[in-house]
Amino acid sequence: MKYCRYECGGGARIGAVVEGGVADLTVRRGFRTMTDLIAAGAPGVLPATPDHDARAISFDQPMPEARRIFCIGVNYMNRNEEYKDGSDAPAHPSIFARSPLSFTGPDKPLIRPSESEQLDYEGEIVLVVGKPGRRIPQAEAMNHVFGLTLMNEGTIRDWVRHGKFNVTQGKNWDRSGAIGPWVETGLDRLDVTDLRIETRVNGELRQSDSTASMAFPFAKIIEYISTFTEIGPGDLIATGTPTGAGARLDPPVWLKPGDVVEVSAPGIGVLRNGVADE
Repeated sequence: MKYCRYECGGGARIGAVVEGGVADLTVRRGFRTMTDLIAAGAPGVLPATPDHDARAISFDQPMPEARRIFCIGVNYMNRNEEYKDGSDAPAHPSIFARSPLSFTGPDKPLIRPSESEQLDYEGEIVLVVGKPGRRIPQAEAMNHVFGLTLMNEGTIRDWVRHGKFNVTQGKNWDRSGAIGPWVETGLDRLDVTDLRIETRVNGELRQSDSTASMAFPFAKIIEYISTFTEIGPGDLIATGTPTGAGARLDPPVWLKPGDVVEVSAPGIGVLRNGVADE
């Protein structure tokens, strides 16, 4: 099932994607946020017909109330090679945090700030945590995942390099990235160990790889993060991006107003965004 946050008639609601539109879970079940729904568990039998026609709604960032957003860096093996620094594969995941304010929703523009032209894309698969836990073994890790969504982990590249030991300032510009279009909970239909993630810019394929290439698979990431903190409903974990970001092209190619970026994964969907100046 695909659960979403959407706008209809001027207000934001939580819904389930059904044929032809969405079932309104704010009116039917009282869910005000996606975290409310996740904490309560799957809402059970849904109506066969939508409450709102697909043409009358717009999907929004599914979890603007996310408690924490953990991001894994350099997790696809060819990304480590992409740096050309001769370093060995990492022994532990590289982790940084992002704010919900740094993301917009599907079909809304990524914002390029006036301070820099170096807005870049990074397509990623995101784990939406459903069940709380601490020191979770890998064998049980996926039992703590409510579903998957997509992220364009938009980055202001020159600001990433301002600090020697952190990337926070380059990763947290308001509305520089996007999350969506919904949360897919049908994990039994997906092979999460070999799930392809792709990014296209103006229709051109820029990134394409499988989760089979990850240095740290989903279960290992959950095990590692839950060692130092309890994870729970409202947490998001972005699992890394493949090679092919604009910064690694020769010469680098940055996003500009008018560009359209599409991040996709089979069984999850397509996250589509334009680009606009602030």
